Amino acid sequence: MVNTSPPYQRFELENWQSDYEQTVRFNLSDSTIDPVSLAELLGPDADLGALLATELYYPEVNGERELRELIAAGYPGGDLTADNVLVTVGASEANAAIVDAYCPPGSRVIVMEPGYQQVWGLARNRGCDVRAFRLDPERGWRPDLQALSDLAVPGTSVIYVCNPNNPVGYILDEDEMTAIVEIAERCGAWLIADEVYHGSEHDPAAPARTFVGRYDRVIGVNSMSKSYGLSGLRVGWAAGPPAVIRELWRRHEYTAIATGRLDNVLAALALRKDTAARILGRNRAAMGEGWALFEGWKRSLGGLVTAHRPMATPLAFVRFATALDSVEVGHRLRIDASTLVCPGVYFGCEGYLRMNVGFGRDYVAQALEAMAPVVRAMAEQDPAHD
Repeated sequence: MVNTSPPYQRFELENWQSDYEQTVRFNLSDSTIDPVSLAELLGPDADLGALLATELYYPEVNGERELRELIAAGYPGGDLTADNVLVTVGASEANAAIVDAYCPPGSRVIVMEPGYQQVWGLARNRGCDVRAFRLDPERGWRPDLQALSDLAVPGTSVIYVCNPNNPVGYILDEDEMTAIVEIAERCGAWLIADEVYHGSEHDPAAPARTFVGRYDRVIGVNSMSKSYGLSGLRVGWAAGPPAVIRELWRRHEYTAIATGRLDNVLAALALRKDTAARILGRNRAAMGEGWALFEGWKRSLGGLVTAHRPMATPLAFVRFATALDSVEVGHRLRIDASTLVCPGVYFGCEGYLRMNVGFGRDYVAQALEAMAPVVRAMAEQDPAHD
């Protein structure tokens, strides 16, 4: 039998990480903050007896009610309840269910670039017409809203945004968010807001705002993996109108049935007010130390590295003084510095590389030291920098 289905779009970024992250001394390719240990999460006053008494049976299929209530309470306004939340296997399952439900083959899907390309690839694999609107590096990575408006023709099924953005760390301001909602309303599109870096703002006094509740076709996606440093829990969620949640739940039953019971218990612990403040404070400190190290390293290289300081996330989206493409630079750093970073082309933005500086001071310092001679060597080999 001849296979007549279209070629399947590989998830290049995840392939890159899977192929190489176990082969290097320093892995700066991951997108989470320095992972939190179980001891750090539980804290010194943990009720270990209650935790050990947890029965490792199925949780509620849509997520334990306590966890869903805590997630709902984290959205401003107090309008959300547990019925507005579906707990999923990371944000990735939520995104996959949304694309399956709301991106019919042939429909237009618009994504933000540079960006994490899961929705881009899922929609392409469904046969959607996928277009991108750009964040402009010449304007501090502000979005090109005119381009988005031009692309958002009637019948557009989904507009996908990531705020704060992965990989550049830009946070949309109120006017930009309002404009994006108006564009989505005008063309009738679902607005998918990937908000997994909420809580990673470098200035906690200037938090990112949520899109959830701004429009009846907004679905918010979030997880414990990024700002909380708890990627090993594999807990994410979708937040939206109850009818939407029920639609996604039907897909959740087919793909995962449920998340892990113990994962639900630990995620609920992390989202309780006192624990959340402690964990997010710990993670912001790690980001601050890492960025200070990166800035000193950048200065020491005398203009061979450029990067715009992010407003959130532990990520630096950098350019090196070389004409090599980003995959080749990634291979040079992997082989010669035993350090893995992510090529910018896998985010839809050639010429850049994403590196995580939030993995702990000593680890990041050693990785930067290992990379410095490779960066200098690439510049010396580039005729443009002779």
